[in-house]
Amino acid sequence: MKNIIKRQYKRIAILSSALLMLSLSLSCSSDYLDADPTTAVSEESAYSSASNLMAIVNGMHRDMYYRQNSSQGQNGQGGIMIMMDALGEDLVFPSTGNGWYVSTVRWLDQINENGANDFYPFQFYYALIRNANLIIANGPTVPTTNAAEVATVKQAIAEAYAFRAFSYYMLVQIYGKRYVPNTTNSQLGVPIRLEANEVPLARNTVEEVYAQINSDIAEALSRLSSSRSTKSHFNDKVVLGLRARVALTQGNYALAATSAQQARAGFTLMDNATYVAGFNNLEGNGEWIWGATIIADQTDYFGNFGAYMSRNYNSTNIRQNPKAMNSKLYALFPNTDIRKKLVDPTGNHAGAAAAPPSPAIPAVSLPATYSKFPYTSQKFLSVSASDSRMDVPYMRAAEMYLIEAEAKARLGDEAGSKVVFNAFSINRNPAYTGATTTGAAYITEILNSRRIELWGEGFRFLDLKRLNQGLDRTGANHSAVVVNNVMTVANTDNRWEFLIPRAEINANPLIVQNPL
Repeated sequence: MKNIIKRQYKRIAILSSALLMLSLSLSCSSDYLDADPTTAVSEESAYSSASNLMAIVNGMHRDMYYRQNSSQGQNGQGGIMIMMDALGEDLVFPSTGNGWYVSTVRWLDQINENGANDFYPFQFYYALIRNANLIIANGPTVPTTNAAEVATVKQAIAEAYAFRAFSYYMLVQIYGKRYVPNTTNSQLGVPIRLEANEVPLARNTVEEVYAQINSDIAEALSRLSSSRSTKSHFNDKVVLGLRARVALTQGNYALAATSAQQARAGFTLMDNATYVAGFNNLEGNGEWIWGATIIADQTDYFGNFGAYMSRNYNSTNIRQNPKAMNSKLYALFPNTDIRKKLVDPTGNHAGAAAAPPSPAIPAVSLPATYSKFPYTSQKFLSVSASDSRMDVPYMRAAEMYLIEAEAKARLGDEAGSKVVFNAFSINRNPAYTGATTTGAAYITEILNSRRIELWGEGFRFLDLKRLNQGLDRTGANHSAVVVNNVMTVANTDNRWEFLIPRAEINANPLIVQNPL
């Protein structure tokens, strides 16, 4: 990985009060902290105070929405979220537009070991891991003079463990084979790096990677409280939510259910009026557990998540290729479900009145230059046609309800599951009278609700892989031209694992490639 890091990695941290830029160049030499005093602090200074240590953490959070590799489509976590849904069946590209993510939709990215989007997640998460390793290694020796600084260092180290857990969880899902509950999981995962050096390492097993993830989650929870500066940062609830995700993936359903319940405590489901307001109020929305707010002077215009996923931003991508919902998924839900109302089967988005208690659906101004396609979504709205900023959702209480309901159902506690699922479903659809399905059909109902609820938030490819299901785009509104006839992919297909980037293989003689 050394060569990748030396050529590619650049990270920026912001000192929250002074807005001092802390540039992190992740080479294996001592220059990973740039020395330009006007824009950066030295390596020595980075660990000379609690505030400087937290500046590195702030920079990691900024990287979650910051453009990588000078590529506007590689916009941090948001770009990977788009990729994970583009690989699925529920996010529909009505046209090829100006080309962004079309190779992803066609399942070409993950089989091109020299491709930018095959490399991107590997690079992005290992850069976060290396910064986390630096904080974990150096944090305990940072000098502190008062209780507030002690708390700051503790928070920084805790967030580093959380970042490392989150990053390995994403990496092992993308580049490793699926976790199979109740087996040894000796299949290859990704290398576990716990130090900032770049010595060659072999790939650890999937089981070993998950053991490390759970260890880091435990370390983070031992240090975190519910306190944090903003919802972009980790606190105990975010990490409990991460633990719920990991436990669900591992088939540890009891832990998934309890963790999800604990994570959503204190976060209330949004009402229907808020649900249709554009998913753009991280701090003010009581349902959002974790996300990113892009402030005006840090906007990336055509690189923001909203430049690809909003309905209203005036970008070529939005004008030519507005994002639509799978028409078969849309048809599964009644018209009284608020989530369905965000999708216009005509594509005009002219707005519609609704009888109480449902809110009116706001119209979206779409000039004549905007292409209109059926089933396009206005779930995500940017600040305006000229401002692509929107808050990026990483974790919401809705997901935790659905994890708890699924986990309890799989444990055989269908009655307990329905208490949770019915409460959630009635919030989204006031006309819902409660689940009447049972057994496998009931679990499918939960999973379908998860599909429509988390549409566009980056879960579908990972869910299909977790559930050992194949891809099926048939019978819906997918264009055979746009998807290049990739309508089905069997669950046994090698393409469910991204190839290890060629640059990593060239730099690391111990690495083993995934099957082509």
